[in-house]
Amino acid sequence: MKKTLIGFAAVAAAAALVLTGCSDPTTGGGGSAPADWPAQDAKLDGVELTIWAAQNSNKVPESVIKGFEKLTGAKVDVETIPDPYEQGVQTKVATGDKPDLAFWQPTGSQLTALNAATNLQSLDGAPWLDATSEDLRDITGFLDDTRYAALITTPAVEGVYYNKKVFADAGVTDLPTDWDSFIELGRELKAGGVTPFYEMAADRWSTQWWIHVQLADAAADGLWDRVNANEEKFTDPTILSTIETYKGLIDEGLFNEDIKTATFEDQGDALLAGDAAMVVQVNSFFGQLQAKASAEELDEKIGFFPIAPSGNIGTFIPDQSNALVAFKTGDATKEAAARQLLSYWLGDGYPDFVEAQNTVSLQDGVETPDTVPSALLAVSDSLGSAVGSMQVHAIANPDLYIFLADMIQGTKTPLEVAEATQEHFAELAKAQGAEAF
Repeated sequence: MKKTLIGFAAVAAAAALVLTGCSDPTTGGGGSAPADWPAQDAKLDGVELTIWAAQNSNKVPESVIKGFEKLTGAKVDVETIPDPYEQGVQTKVATGDKPDLAFWQPTGSQLTALNAATNLQSLDGAPWLDATSEDLRDITGFLDDTRYAALITTPAVEGVYYNKKVFADAGVTDLPTDWDSFIELGRELKAGGVTPFYEMAADRWSTQWWIHVQLADAAADGLWDRVNANEEKFTDPTILSTIETYKGLIDEGLFNEDIKTATFEDQGDALLAGDAAMVVQVNSFFGQLQAKASAEELDEKIGFFPIAPSGNIGTFIPDQSNALVAFKTGDATKEAAARQLLSYWLGDGYPDFVEAQNTVSLQDGVETPDTVPSALLAVSDSLGSAVGSMQVHAIANPDLYIFLADMIQGTKTPLEVAEATQEHFAELAKAQGAEAF
């Protein structure tokens, strides 16, 4: 989630994928459903499958692979693609190197980046869909009305993680109910000697969440459709004003004093220790906290609430660890085996997977383990009313977070952040052949 496209190299990779898709005579057309979905236990002796994963997702398939290999006789290897994962995958695919399956962010911009219609199998009609919770079944994974990604865990949600003890010690009894009350709480905590918000500008990637949550209402009102059509720009008031607000809150002193040098690791330590009251973050942040503290301690200390200008509305942003895609490799046996693995993962293998990951279940018929921390349950509960982020709805994902970090370091103004983001967005849109650009 840290990055999806990176500067010129990403533009070149995206363009190469588009060109490859236009010229490769061995690939089938996009949008057609697979010929069949093999039984989960169909024998696959001698079949070898490869899954590409990032450094933070390469252990996720372990329980599934163990069960699938025992059931079918297949062999499944996980190949770790070094960070930045998305750039590495795009570069390899652009040169014709494809796995059978890969972890991938199931958003429109990222499926476009892989030229899904040419390179990915359609997952329309997948056998696990009826078992998936109705709120989550169709929340993501589509491009041009074709399903290309299989969601395996609940999508990440941008919202506010808070330290319960800090709130209690400050006499906070009611959680904020909209953006204004959220900021007012921050000011009250600051007046009481508490650092309200903690940001990690040295690692940069979370800076964009402060913009996204402010844009939740606009996103629900079609903001990203207008941006995609070049009818509204990052430099126009809707988006520019959120950047200016973020800068104003930093200048007001509502963030940690070491904001310029603070890292993701520092952010987790600060919230756990109560050195700051709140963090705007996504699910991977809680994963870091789980590595630092027991479930019991996290339940005692850490809570979560979604936030948007008009209320407690989350902004969802599925990342590559939340979903898988299956590639068109030209090998019909392996393509079918990849579909079979997905069927098993979200079928007979799913209860063990949920238990092994200690995660919230996507399926009504599979219980969420009672050891899942309450904050993660709150994240999951917010998905029903959540709106999609820029990454979900925009046709391209510019380096907004890099430019915001530049602003925090003092090298860009809010307007310059918006201008640089718009320029990069247009560059990416042109590379993929968007008509409006």
